[in-house]
Amino acid sequence: MARPTKDRIIEKLPEIKFFKPAGVPANQIETVEMTMEEVEALRLKDVEGLNQEEAAEMMNVSRPTFQRVLTSARQKAAEALTCGKAIRFAGGDYRLVRPGFCPECGEKLRGRRGHHHGAKKSNRLCSECDDEK
Repeated sequence: MARPTKDRIIEKLPEIKFFKPAGVPANQIETVEMTMEEVEALRLKDVEGLNQEEAAEMMNVSRPTFQRVLTSARQKAAEALTCGKAIRFAGGDYRLVRPGFCPECGEKLRGRRGHHHGAKKSNRLCSECDDEK
């Protein structure tokens, strides 16, 4: 039995949730579903320019998990672009966290980078949540 998926941290939801090729009615086109964590992985890696380690920390996942999410997102985007399909952003296992705030308690953070959990010290958690870890 597989482990339950833990929520991925997302700082920004896309404003637009559906894209389609121009000139084709929506009822005549196939749609590719992209999860919110896949969209966030694309944003962090390809738009923000973070390396995989930084992006994985921001999403509170391991680097291999981040790589799987990113690969899936890129495959879906490539399929939609090359096969003329629409893309719908929906679903996933995520928790929305405001940028610059502690994902554990919601307090304002002082540092920007380095979201660590477990034994590592963190400057992505507020000092109280970091001391509890």
